[in-house]
Amino acid sequence: MTGIVGAIVEAWDELRIHKLRVLLALIGVAVAVCAITGITAAAQMMNQAVKEQTERSGGRATTLMVSAYPTGSVAPTGEQYDAEFTQIVERYGVEYASRELYSQLTFRFPNGAQPVQVQAVDVDYGVMRRVQPVQGTWFAEADADRFAPAVVVNEDFLELLGVSDLSGHPTVMLGGKTPVRTTILGVVATQWEGEGPTAFLLYDHFTRWASPDVQYGPVVPNLSLWVPPEMADELTELVRRDMSAGLPGTQTDVYQQGGGFDVLEGGARWVITGIGGVALLLGGLGLVNIALVTVRYRIREIGIRRSFGATSGRVFFGVLMESVVATVLAGLLGVMAAIVIIKNIPVERIFGAGLQDVPPFPLSAALVGMACATAVGALAGLIPAIVAVRVKVIDAIRY
Repeated sequence: MTGIVGAIVEAWDELRIHKLRVLLALIGVAVAVCAITGITAAAQMMNQAVKEQTERSGGRATTLMVSAYPTGSVAPTGEQYDAEFTQIVERYGVEYASRELYSQLTFRFPNGAQPVQVQAVDVDYGVMRRVQPVQGTWFAEADADRFAPAVVVNEDFLELLGVSDLSGHPTVMLGGKTPVRTTILGVVATQWEGEGPTAFLLYDHFTRWASPDVQYGPVVPNLSLWVPPEMADELTELVRRDMSAGLPGTQTDVYQQGGGFDVLEGGARWVITGIGGVALLLGGLGLVNIALVTVRYRIREIGIRRSFGATSGRVFFGVLMESVVATVLAGLLGVMAAIVIIKNIPVERIFGAGLQDVPPFPLSAALVGMACATAVGALAGLIPAIVAVRVKVIDAIRY
């Protein structure tokens, strides 16, 4: 142990003496390590951003979408749908589930009544689809017991209402012939330009106060179930069987949505790794040249050490450690630079929305960067160390 520590201290002293010679090579190594580490961490953050955007539109991994559309002249009632949905959720112990129904409802705005696309959902929908209100809040469990409906609207809806924020607790009239005053709880971002006004309404509020538009056919609810991925295939068949038995006269469909997404797959990952590897090799090549020149300058010193009893192993290890210590320090600086860069990435500007679950800086990326730096240092120091060992003592002293 003392020999190893002594070799490291000696290598550090030699680096301090020859710091100007190795500085440029170490800068290349540090930049390469920073690139490899930073790209790995950025890819993980990008994967998380794409995953969250996918889950906002299609649900978590894995979400089962259950529908039972009537095929006969008589459709099941809303109460029958609710009873069957409740039994399925309770039977299989699903933690997050939401009934979903799309319809058009009339809202009264300052410039007149206007039909609005409405989505009736349960409270769990906000978790399953990562709904992030830009103002106000999403629905809570207690909102189902309100004596008047509440809605979460988009920014176009709020603009049409002539309101800029929720500080005044704005309300809007819902319905045509028998309107009811509705409280606006939150505001979500408009998804695209020209989307128009849209609103979320609790499913129980919809069935209690809304009069859906049925001119294009019956308004049929669907069910979303967030289930563990390993149980998705089994539950798909079980839910399809139960829905077909519980709601005869309907066409039952159960399909899976959501899933993992990796931005850097296949060739892209190898291209990025290859670029970082080439940069590391170039930095290591520069370090080899500098180390060889340094060894040539130290031939006499090495000969004197050998004459006083220094073993060839000690000389070999000492010269090798000079490169290893240098590249480890450069790798450490590269990893630290990558952490600073990644932590200061403007997520909202790059991905268009903030991340709900920001991934921590991956330890694996830092370890890969340090391992690459150490390996390059060992390879860069191997040739100079062999040259130093093969020098004859007499020739070295005469040098």
